[in-house]
Amino acid sequence: MEARNRVGGQPDGKANTKGVKRVTKVNNRIKREIEEAIPKMRQGSVELSRHLINVREILTWSNATPIRSHTDIGYLCCYCSDYYPEPADLKQHTLENHEGINDSSFTKRRDLNAFYVKVDITGLRCRLCDAELDTIESLVSHLKDVHKKRLFTDIKNHLISFKFEDDTLKCFICLSKFSRFKGLLEHMNIHCRNFVCNMCDAGFVNRKRLVVHQEKHKTGIFQCEVCSEEFSTLPKKKLHIKSIHKPVKFRNKCGYCNETFKDYHQKLKHLTVVHQVEQHAYKCEACDRVYRTRKSFRVHIQRDHLLQRPHHCSECDKTFYSGSALKCHMLKHTGLREFQCDVCLKSYGRKSTLRDHMRIHADDRRFKCEHCGQAFVQKCSWRGHMRAKHGVEV
Repeated sequence: MEARNRVGGQPDGKANTKGVKRVTKVNNRIKREIEEAIPKMRQGSVELSRHLINVREILTWSNATPIRSHTDIGYLCCYCSDYYPEPADLKQHTLENHEGINDSSFTKRRDLNAFYVKVDITGLRCRLCDAELDTIESLVSHLKDVHKKRLFTDIKNHLISFKFEDDTLKCFICLSKFSRFKGLLEHMNIHCRNFVCNMCDAGFVNRKRLVVHQEKHKTGIFQCEVCSEEFSTLPKKKLHIKSIHKPVKFRNKCGYCNETFKDYHQKLKHLTVVHQVEQHAYKCEACDRVYRTRKSFRVHIQRDHLLQRPHHCSECDKTFYSGSALKCHMLKHTGLREFQCDVCLKSYGRKSTLRDHMRIHADDRRFKCEHCGQAFVQKCSWRGHMRAKHGVEV
């Protein structure tokens, strides 16, 4: 009877009662943690529950912190409505005010196909032994092997890791640089290849992103329901609807003052001038030119330094970097003039040329001489005046 009344090798009595309470308390805590880790999940989603348990253990026993998203106003907290321009400030806020996964934004995602968590692993350390670690994978192995924590290693990793070690926004794996967090997030799919496209070998962190990507490979006739314009792929149709038919109030909206803009670059200028938001820039090491976006920087390198000219004219030996440049060049061979002035009926090969011509009828003299005040409709006329009258090359 005495052996049956012992808990943990202690004799019965007060020690026995204390031991039973301790075991019961531990069991209740484990039960409560599991219930909190799987809030309102679909019945039978065992794998999703394992993902959430893994995330809970990682955030509990390390200084890794989740990121909800990034907008004009900064990095958003996963647990509350606070936001911070710098990721380091969000990390400090999260470590001081939140823990685990309770009430976090990612626990509300009940679909495994769309589930993933963005985590800041800058200066990653184990809270149990203060060991320094490089990646989430090494942290999981460490917690499981050294500290015997309950983690599932037989499932795909749906965590996307980021390190913010200096002012440059870059991938900590391949060191690629980015001007926006959105670009870096898209890039991380290269390294998180849980699901791979069988058409182009592109990798993605979850199945939903793969499905969205695969729409690009489906060609056909996709008609706009609003204006009946047709497109060769579904993404092109969606982009058309978003940019043409979506109400302006929902397009390119400033996160600070809700002002809207016709295009993204106007919004960037507004953020810089009005709200003093510093924009990341790419500086060319060959010629010191600076570009605001990764795309414009890449175009500059390929066109101006690598001299890539993949588009060949079928009539002469000239080559061009872009298809649009080749199309403009072909007008010299075809003589096509499809843009006609409604006033004098002159025709032009380019829409931009017609637009410049229309300033003659509007008497739009925007090019003004700073020396004598004479104004001109066309830039070429202004340049000729500056050279002939004032001896200045412009």
